Amino acid sequence: MNVNSKLSRIDKLRQIMKSRQGLLLTSDLANFNIPRTYLSIMGQTGEIERVSRGVYRSAATFIEDELFSFQSKYRSTIFSHETALYLNNLTDRTPLTYSFSVPTGYHSHFLNSSGYKIFYVNRDVFELGVISMNTPHGNKVRATDLERTICDIVRSRSQIDIQVRNAALKHYAKHKGRNLDRLYTYAKRLRVQTIVREYLEILL
Repeated sequence: MNVNSKLSRIDKLRQIMKSRQGLLLTSDLANFNIPRTYLSIMGQTGEIERVSRGVYRSAATFIEDELFSFQSKYRSTIFSHETALYLNNLTDRTPLTYSFSVPTGYHSHFLNSSGYKIFYVNRDVFELGVISMNTPHGNKVRATDLERTICDIVRSRSQIDIQVRNAALKHYAKHKGRNLDRLYTYAKRLRVQTIVREYLEILL
């Protein structure tokens, strides 16, 4: 993120918020050596409001980037499965709830009772195919790439709506950016190589 070093501290924070459609993280202050007292100053004047721990937004912002805010709060999560299908443009459906992966052993009382779809993944493959990508609002979040997402929905097929899964596979088969070598490499590590190959042989 490029921030003009000649700006005052508050103007730097305003520039950061502008680049993120109104969102600001406490980690941004650390990155630019800005004391946290400036959050209090801007909060007292009504310029910003607290969304969740470590996440603030401009009071003038009417549309919150929920994906970005969520992952800023729960930093161990990676958007996957149906949410990753949406971010990768492999589905025409907007997810009704978030689907994300966390490392095996991760625990959060709130997330466990939230109604979100949580997938626990062994740590040796947790980061496989994880990339940084833009939300519809233009903010960066961590999510699974095309090939990992396809492997995930096949691997967790009993928990994925069959119409969503079949449509995603068809979208992938036609996708100009698909990489079959990468897909089969991921599938082998995730132990779904045979079934992924069977699905794709029908469509390609």
